[in-house]
Amino acid sequence: MSENEIRDLLAEHTAATHAKDPQRLVACYADKAVRFDLAPPLRTTGASADYVTQWFSTFDGPISRTHHDEEITVSGDLAVVTALTKLTATPRGASESFTLWFRSTFALRRLENGWLISHEHSSTPFHMDGSFRAAVDLQP
Repeated sequence: MSENEIRDLLAEHTAATHAKDPQRLVACYADKAVRFDLAPPLRTTGASADYVTQWFSTFDGPISRTHHDEEITVSGDLAVVTALTKLTATPRGASESFTLWFRSTFALRRLENGWLISHEHSSTPFHMDGSFRAAVDLQP
């Protein structure tokens, strides 16, 4: 049952992003969720509809964010999800969209109102050749 509820939460997270609905996306997170996003700063705490609104505004048209190869581990009221995430969007003013694959890890807690994301970590690997360039061309 818990794994299905967690999959439902991830599906809601995806649907809220597709709909560009900040309130709906923020509802997937616990109040004091810690996030290590791809964009600066290094750490954010709490889920802010203002932050999400600003992020959504950097894109024209739809945003597609899907999770693949999810692995879910549940222990009591805690769960960890690892996934490969595919993000496709068109930056505001750009003529073409981009697709970026990156790694996602979610720590979830089961609270009174169900499962919520309490920690999210997104990362891209980087080239270890001294250039430190993000490896944004990788695909599974």
